[in-house]
Amino acid sequence: MRLLALAALFALAPGGFAEARLARAELDRVALAPAPGARAPLDLPVTDALTGETTRLGAVLDGHPALLLPVDYTCGNVCDPMIGLSGDALAKTGLDPKDRRLVLVGIDPKDDAATARERIAAIWGDRPARPVTLVADAAGITRLTGDLGYRYAYDEASDSFAHPAAALLLTSDGRLARVLSPLALDGKDLRLALTEAGEGQVGTLSDRLALLCYGYDAAKGVYTPLIARILTVAGVATILAIAGLILVLIRIRQRQEAA
Repeated sequence: MRLLALAALFALAPGGFAEARLARAELDRVALAPAPGARAPLDLPVTDALTGETTRLGAVLDGHPALLLPVDYTCGNVCDPMIGLSGDALAKTGLDPKDRRLVLVGIDPKDDAATARERIAAIWGDRPARPVTLVADAAGITRLTGDLGYRYAYDEASDSFAHPAAALLLTSDGRLARVLSPLALDGKDLRLALTEAGEGQVGTLSDRLALLCYGYDAAKGVYTPLIARILTVAGVATILAIAGLILVLIRIRQRQEAA
């Protein structure tokens, strides 16, 4: 069911398989390449979109590990499902909400608090424990993404971003512990990763790169192999479910006729 829901989200995404406008040279810069010892700037000024209050990133973490998702609040492709799936995975960890917080940071400085708040309300639905939804100015976004090695490209023609679809697991003091795929998070594994991050453990750089995931290839206007595999599996599951239903109906009909 999770795969089928994900497939539906992609099928309904605005723009679908959009034509790419970014040049290859621009897309070559899109990557998640954190330096050893990468750390989020805890003194970074941010605005909480839900309360409208300005605070510091360190105050948001409040001494706890967090799953940080850089997102485009007006993106209709990969951002929406990765936010929802991250929330579902966190809920399945069984950890107390304060130990499994999800923090979203907008990468588009044009998105204000109201835009972020409305978008997340639509995506989150009736799930409990809403994520911390942050916005920052252009300088703050540049600083945060630069410190974490998160590189993206802006497509002015479509007012959209080509960016890594990744969840950054931070320790309580802001160090980058791991990079996870938000489209393939498992509650059990995420619980272990959060527990390790809470203890200050940091994965190796090779671990982080192995977990790197890109969701949408703006150069080709198609989804990358990971998403293609998910959609393929979802399609096969749908066909099998329909075939199974037909088989059950045939057997019921045969029993009725035999009776």
